Amino acid sequence: MPALDLALRAALDARQPLLGELHAQGTDCYRLFHGSQEGAPGLTLDRYGPQLLVQSFHQPLQREALLGLHSAINERLGLDLHLVYNDRAGGNSRVDRRDAVYQATPEALDDMLGQEWGLNYRVRGRHPGQDPLLFLDLRNARGWIKANSAGQSVLNLFAYTCGVGLCAAAGGAREVVNLDFAEGNLAVGRENGALNPSLPAMQFIQSDYFPAIRQLADLPVASRRGQKLPAYPRLAPRQFDLVFLDPPAWARSAFGTVDLLRDYQSLLKPAILATAEGGTLVCCNNLAKVELADWRDQVLRCAAKLGRPLRDCQVLPPAADFPSHDAKPPLKTLILRL
Repeated sequence: MPALDLALRAALDARQPLLGELHAQGTDCYRLFHGSQEGAPGLTLDRYGPQLLVQSFHQPLQREALLGLHSAINERLGLDLHLVYNDRAGGNSRVDRRDAVYQATPEALDDMLGQEWGLNYRVRGRHPGQDPLLFLDLRNARGWIKANSAGQSVLNLFAYTCGVGLCAAAGGAREVVNLDFAEGNLAVGRENGALNPSLPAMQFIQSDYFPAIRQLADLPVASRRGQKLPAYPRLAPRQFDLVFLDPPAWARSAFGTVDLLRDYQSLLKPAILATAEGGTLVCCNNLAKVELADWRDQVLRCAAKLGRPLRDCQVLPPAADFPSHDAKPPLKTLILRL
């Protein structure tokens, strides 16, 4: 039996207890194979409701291997999942079109529904962006938000498709504000809200992070290297009971640079100031080369310098379908009590 088949079988065996728990809690979106830790670096297999999303990041997956993976997963799960394969090994590439097997069927590319923590999410195998519409490794953090947001005002920063905001609304938050630079991301967030009509309405702000969070924190908005500032929404200073900060690894705009390796403090400082006294800030760092202990110390020092020392700091591990044999997963999440 080929090595990939054996690795997939071992991964599915290890997940059996977890899958039972996930299905019982109303979740059908999860990682079935985490190649970097389970025997095939650069390969991931994710279930999104009725869809199986296979992605390769180092080299294209051969036809026979792709079909074999699809068949093995359908047999193990007792399902007939729609296959979508995205090859992201080449520059700017997502799909290898040289063979018809790489081209998903029209049914597989239809808009679908996935569920997590009993909530509905939009699933699209192909869309204008590169990444899936729901980051699965953040499931535990979304679950924590759902369980701890009752009666809270919640600010969801770098909201992407607003899964954290949706969980806050489902958890009984009295107010949910989602902030993201990309209108396309917020459009999916609005769609996710509409897919859960029993939940209260969320708010959406399309803005660059820096002018928005600095206004909320009552700090001046400055341009980078004296550039003329583009237009941005005007916001009044205010604080929130619960703030969620999940920035990308790197991004640049006229207002500043997001750099999780060299300058996390510029993101963290205003987020702390926008968190109410006695409130909670949940912050993430998904850069693999950043050690948890070093980042945690950096976060603690930043809070202390602002005169907002932490009452408590808790590490929230990623979901169990994202194993890490060295106990150093790329995604690191801290729950900070201010």
